[in-house]
Amino acid sequence: HILRIIRKTFSGDIFLNFSFYFVLFLKVSASGKGVLVTGCESPLVWHLARHLDEMGFTVFAGFTHLADSEEAAILKEECSGRMKVLQLDVTSETQMLEASLHISENLPDGARGLWAVIHCAAWVALGEFEWIPFNVLRKAIDINLLGTARLTQIMLPLVRRANGRLVFLSSALARIPSPVRGIQSATQAGIEGLAICLREELRPRGVDVSVVAAGEYVTGTSWLNDKLLMEQASQMWARLSDEQRKVYGKEYFENAIRSLEKYTKVSADFTPAIRSLVDATIRTFPLPRYTPVTRAEKIQTLIAQHLPKSVYDTIYRK
Repeated sequence: HILRIIRKTFSGDIFLNFSFYFVLFLKVSASGKGVLVTGCESPLVWHLARHLDEMGFTVFAGFTHLADSEEAAILKEECSGRMKVLQLDVTSETQMLEASLHISENLPDGARGLWAVIHCAAWVALGEFEWIPFNVLRKAIDINLLGTARLTQIMLPLVRRANGRLVFLSSALARIPSPVRGIQSATQAGIEGLAICLREELRPRGVDVSVVAAGEYVTGTSWLNDKLLMEQASQMWARLSDEQRKVYGKEYFENAIRSLEKYTKVSADFTPAIRSLVDATIRTFPLPRYTPVTRAEKIQTLIAQHLPKSVYDTIYRK
């Protein structure tokens, strides 16, 4: 209606330019729309769920361990009656199917389906690849990649009915080579590859797909801390064989783990990542990829992708 009025006032290139930017920044109404958010035990994702509730969405907040979650209790107590907390471990087929049934039965009045699935469940495995026990390796892949893929399959019928969208929280690690965090880089790259293919497959179905590749400080189930880091390191060292301990040596092992301590000292700013996740949820035509990262991370990503590897190694390999 607004465009028709403007078209009567302006013509030619002026109207075309205005209409392009007008449509580009159109946003949908949150009222009457349901959104599933996974991984709400993460501080970033918890704040996202709360923000979406304040905007007027019916939020289905998934927690891996709902029964003993203080964060879930706070959401129920302080948010609107639209907030629904769910037990949702993305490695459990049963829980994913139960969540789908619960959501379909509790959609807002008049909603044809689920407006968005925002995939934020993640788990961080640290250490050089040879050091990581297989059960830890499997857990990282199950949560970060396989669980996300299976939940997408289960929720897609609901999302298609609403002509909604899928939003994947990824990390700058998807495109920045990072020893000692190799499995994290691999799973994040896998998520981005899946999202690219889904975008092409679902475009004819009226479903949008976006990736939010946030800074490496803000993903995962919790912020790293010195105590947790050292506990993981101690467990890994204990599981190494005598031959492996001899090859790597205790000093090298400890230095590699200590190189991660800088990530325990950072006070992460949620704002850019939350802003991007919200934009991917409410914009009529969301961007395929958002990069709410620091300037240093943007420069590192550009160098890693577009310059010879020798240049990258010279700058970043200490």
